[in-house]
Amino acid sequence: MPAATVVDVVDQPSTLRLVTERELPQWLATQSAALQNWLPRSGFKPEHGRWLALPIESGSRTVLVGAGEALSDPAQLLWLGAGLGDRLPPGDYALENEFADARDEIIATGWTLGSYRFNRYRKSAGNALPRLRRPGAASGDTLAAMHAGTWLARDLINTPANDMGPAELEAAARAVAEQGGGELQVTRGSLLTTGFPLVAAVGQGSPREPRLLDLRFRKPGAPKVTLVGKGVCFDTGGLDIKPAAGMLLMKKDMGGAACALGVARALRLLAVPVDLRVLIPAVENSVDGASFRPGDVWRSRKGLTVEIGNTDAEGRLVLADALHAAGEDSPDLLIDFATLTGAARIALGPELPPVFGGDPQLVASLVQQGAAVADPLWPMPLWNGYEDELSSRIADLNNAPSSGLAGSITAALFLRRFVADPARWLHLDVYGWNPRDRPGRPAGAEAHGVRAVTAWLRQKFG
Repeated sequence: MPAATVVDVVDQPSTLRLVTERELPQWLATQSAALQNWLPRSGFKPEHGRWLALPIESGSRTVLVGAGEALSDPAQLLWLGAGLGDRLPPGDYALENEFADARDEIIATGWTLGSYRFNRYRKSAGNALPRLRRPGAASGDTLAAMHAGTWLARDLINTPANDMGPAELEAAARAVAEQGGGELQVTRGSLLTTGFPLVAAVGQGSPREPRLLDLRFRKPGAPKVTLVGKGVCFDTGGLDIKPAAGMLLMKKDMGGAACALGVARALRLLAVPVDLRVLIPAVENSVDGASFRPGDVWRSRKGLTVEIGNTDAEGRLVLADALHAAGEDSPDLLIDFATLTGAARIALGPELPPVFGGDPQLVASLVQQGAAVADPLWPMPLWNGYEDELSSRIADLNNAPSSGLAGSITAALFLRRFVADPARWLHLDVYGWNPRDRPGRPAGAEAHGVRAVTAWLRQKFG
């Protein structure tokens, strides 16, 4: 992870003057006659994200930044900061008009997002990046934690599967445990087969050994929070193999695990007082003579039997065992992250992950926090009317409803069957990917839900 680009001290910074369309004429009226004559001829308009370096007057260096129509919406401010952190020339900067409220932190967070680069496979580390003096109302601890959690998740997702299999994901989890003063227990081999049979089934077709990662950051007496992350390091679809185009992004199918680890890293840096556990079923869904098959029936850790309607619906299988194991510890709150369904993308697109839960108020609270930190989520229903879609003629459940309708909801309903207390459970069906380049959102990995969940847990338990 690169050095932070929001720092406490900078040397002789250029000032960033944010102006809305309504404020520009008022601001310009207070400037020198020379600037009043020059600016209209420059062609500058205070549209969102546009900026212009002004002529130096009396040694002062100012960059005029367009803020569009308003300076109030968190998402607009976040991506404004991201554009500046991504595209301004290298150098030191400071906000001339700090807000002295939560907006300072939003802009500074955006600046850090704009500085993200994935350079692991490049000879050059890239160009120097601009630095921002931390605005007064922005917490340095919060910025550092969100920076670390987001960078970790993005880097893990961006890493190709040849360098990010179950063993490498285990190494990443071990590093998070060691950095946060936690411990990691790994279940594999015969113990995985007997204790987590669905995880073992999904991973048995790959030479890369499947495993269950169990991170614990113990704090006896504190609220118990358990995170579960889908760790399918590559998904061919199994014997129901995906077409070539469908496999192009499947290195990101461990995005749920990456986001769970990102949240854990951020929570530990912020010292949020929770008894934290992270469970990650780490597998590769591959194809060989040992692969699990359509029509197979497997018994889960819970004891429920599952008929395999489609081997490409493997994520819910590995999560089922992990969620049941989480419930055995009776957590106060259980949150899972999973790149689970294409249906969620069809319904809400790549930027807006759905969130499900047994308590609508709990869901609403997280959605509200996500909006406040510009990491949006959208509530979706656990519609009981679709329960019969999960039925099987020969087993307790089928992992792939034949209708193909309401896919995100039926997947969530499948998971609910393995949750001990749905009223304390939240399920995020994340995409984990940006399909196109924008400031702060480069094409590639995205840490969906990491900032929202971290901020929400901190508010709830901090």
